[in-house]
Amino acid sequence: MALRSMRKTRGCWGFIRALHKAPEAAPAPQKDALRRVFSGIQPTGTPHLGNYLGAIESWVSLQSEPGSVLYSIVDLHSITVPQDPAVLRQSILDMTAALLACGIDPERSILFRQSQVAEHTQLSWILTCMVRLPRLQHLHQWKAKSAQQKHDGTVGLLTYPVLQAADVLLYKSTHVPVGEDQVQHMELVQDLARGFNKKYGEFFPVPKSILTSMKKVKSLRDPSAKMSKSDPDRLATVRITDSPEEIVQKFRKAVTDFTSEVTYDPARREGVSNLVAIHSAVTGLPVEEVVRQSAGLDTARYKLLVADAVIEKFAPIKSEIEKLKMDKDHLEKVLEAGSARAKELAYPVCQEVKKLVGFL
Repeated sequence: MALRSMRKTRGCWGFIRALHKAPEAAPAPQKDALRRVFSGIQPTGTPHLGNYLGAIESWVSLQSEPGSVLYSIVDLHSITVPQDPAVLRQSILDMTAALLACGIDPERSILFRQSQVAEHTQLSWILTCMVRLPRLQHLHQWKAKSAQQKHDGTVGLLTYPVLQAADVLLYKSTHVPVGEDQVQHMELVQDLARGFNKKYGEFFPVPKSILTSMKKVKSLRDPSAKMSKSDPDRLATVRITDSPEEIVQKFRKAVTDFTSEVTYDPARREGVSNLVAIHSAVTGLPVEEVVRQSAGLDTARYKLLVADAVIEKFAPIKSEIEKLKMDKDHLEKVLEAGSARAKELAYPVCQEVKKLVGFL
């Protein structure tokens, strides 16, 4: 598991090596440039079933593909809403433990804290000065979140998609895993890359989206909404660290409908279809096979079957998280090492951007 493999290298941290020679200017993008994947996750709350199936599971598999991968704990994004400093500090370590337990390997990827690489905010400001205010105001996530917060929405909440663009472009990333709710933000990233290239010459690759195969995991209590860490209904969201008893309770209470048969019809039967999609994802079986095997079961019994499959999937991950969280020093060293490697990539790119803009 992640803890044992990482401890072997704790003494020397031999995996900290430069992927580029710094500090020299990063070259212009080439058509045959090495594939580089970037993605980030906020350290707010324990990862839930939707985070795992919609993002983390694909992150793990991307480590085995050609090229390099960077995964950032985007703590700068987390403060777009109020955070308790002590809680945030611990949440960053908890998220690190969760990612390692799920299979993120610092020897095959770069795992780092966003705030520890200052070039993210430097590039973000340059890109912010290139985007028009109406473009940000028309993003659907700004509309939804600002409506929830009424008049308390901050400028950070409005401009964080530009910081997302900086996160991606800073490493000259070529591919970004995204869920369907992030497609609009990805279009902004691509437009900013093209706009910069048009103004200053070809520099940034225009990154492509990697759409995750798993659609949004829906709330167990409201299948019209996606599963969320911030859902006030504690029964709506299944967390990786939930006990077997909690998982069973949440699936027992999952909203379905008055038809007892197990079928997959997202348009007409959102609740049951969400359960089928979850069952398919955690077992690796096609949806059709899951439905076939569930023939004769009513939805009450089927909920328990899905709960058991989720418990089995998360049991080894939960156990590993508990071990990792007991070694704070180890988690901090993983992040320090990753941030150092990320900095080696970010610095020359940011320096070249400054030259192009006229700062150097």
